[in-house]
Amino acid sequence: MKLSDVIGQDEVKARLLQMHSEGRLPHAILLTGPSGVGKLALATAFACYLLGEDNAMVKKLEHPDLHFTFPTIKLPEMSSGYKPVSDDFAREWHELIIQSPYFSMDQWLDAIGAANQQAIITAGESDNLVKKLSLKSSQGGYKVNVIWLPERMNQECANKLLKLIEEPPQQTVFIMACEEPALLLDTIRSRVQRIDVKALPESVIAQALVEKRGVDQEMARRIARIAAGSWLKALQELQAGGENEEFLNIFIALMRMAYRSDARGLKLWSDDMATMGREKQKRFLYYFMHMIRESFVYNFNRQDELNYMTLKEEQFAKNFARFINEANILAICDIVNLAIRDIGQNANPKIVFFDTALKMAVQIHQK
Repeated sequence: MKLSDVIGQDEVKARLLQMHSEGRLPHAILLTGPSGVGKLALATAFACYLLGEDNAMVKKLEHPDLHFTFPTIKLPEMSSGYKPVSDDFAREWHELIIQSPYFSMDQWLDAIGAANQQAIITAGESDNLVKKLSLKSSQGGYKVNVIWLPERMNQECANKLLKLIEEPPQQTVFIMACEEPALLLDTIRSRVQRIDVKALPESVIAQALVEKRGVDQEMARRIARIAAGSWLKALQELQAGGENEEFLNIFIALMRMAYRSDARGLKLWSDDMATMGREKQKRFLYYFMHMIRESFVYNFNRQDELNYMTLKEEQFAKNFARFINEANILAICDIVNLAIRDIGQNANPKIVFFDTALKMAVQIHQK
């Protein structure tokens, strides 16, 4: 992967290249910013640059001096005392990142079959890194360790990694792609060169959609607005029959039944929602909030400035928006936020969604 493959982020690319050309390359770099803006892509591409972009092994991300560290889970077949390491999931990681370095934690968890487990970076990983990085470079150059989401290190791992960063093996560079730097140890943050990776401008996303994905100008403009600076979100919007389109259909069905005060239909809708996984239920509720907000703003007749909807969402909002107004917007937001909290606390989803649906049947008639 080359730096030219990274969407936008020209300032960060230039800074990385300048530090290297001037002989000021730090041994630990922290790329931090929101999800989907290209931190892992930058880290991987710069690692490839340091190792030689034209090297055949580098192109395949299989260079022996390129090491990836990422959150893992414990599989059922692993012993109780075993501490999972990235090598246990090397095949799944390679398949995902070689396809695209823009992916979410949910996509990674799906790839490794994590179900409802929380992925972390264990102390076993830091022990493994000590062994790997203590070896001489196989090619006589850099050894590079790309760490995805270092904030997911447990305490023991973080303390051991700190020692590695304080006394790094010769010609070793750590490049971290981080979303929540506040969760890192203060001592780690103080020993890395932090570079903030900002949200992508709409124009950059729109141009990339046209040039790299063959999207027409109008659709690219809409997707770029919805993406809110995230190339990952832009890619997700492109997926035909994607999750948001599914959520839109679910939202429309709910609102139509709520308008008719169809108690039986609302009960069946709630039962269907309860069959989703809990993470997907939460994603729907955040989408629910998105549609409520966009529908309310639609009433201001300033779509080009304020609205962030797909064409299908806007087509629905044309007739629906008038039902979301000053009389009910705050109450509806409270209803959805309560549902998000309850689902997050493992409440019975049938009860949560039926309660939400019934309350919407009342609020949608408020004027």
